[in-house]
Amino acid sequence: MSAVGISLASVTRYPWRWLTIGVHWLLALRERRRSAEAIREARGITLLREWLSPEQKAQFDAWRSFEVVGSHSGKGYRISLGRGTNVQELDDSGRPVMGWCFVPSGDLVPGDVVLAQKVALETNEWATLAVANRFPVRVHYGIRG
Repeated sequence: MSAVGISLASVTRYPWRWLTIGVHWLLALRERRRSAEAIREARGITLLREWLSPEQKAQFDAWRSFEVVGSHSGKGYRISLGRGTNVQELDDSGRPVMGWCFVPSGDLVPGDVVLAQKVALETNEWATLAVANRFPVRVHYGIRG
């Protein structure tokens, strides 16, 4: 009997064994993918933290968000860790008045997206807001305002 014949015979004789092997293989593959994604996300947060000022680092550590000042208007913006709809324009008392959605292209982890948003607002606010989508924000009257 050929090698192919043996393989087919064993597959038809023991289908549950092969199914179990296949499931274990898929689970291991999924775990490796999750592990690689976790490493990418950690590297993104590390890079973001390297670009934050000491005050912004303190805010980020406490709230997973930080505030930046727009390069042209001097308005304040709060950027939360996320991949979109995570930028809020702040009024003079630090309360959100408008939401902004703009993201760089590509499959980026949240830390990289937030870093790009920070740099965009701090270096070319008007061009950034020209391509951004506005949305109303809900004001939560809690600790952060």
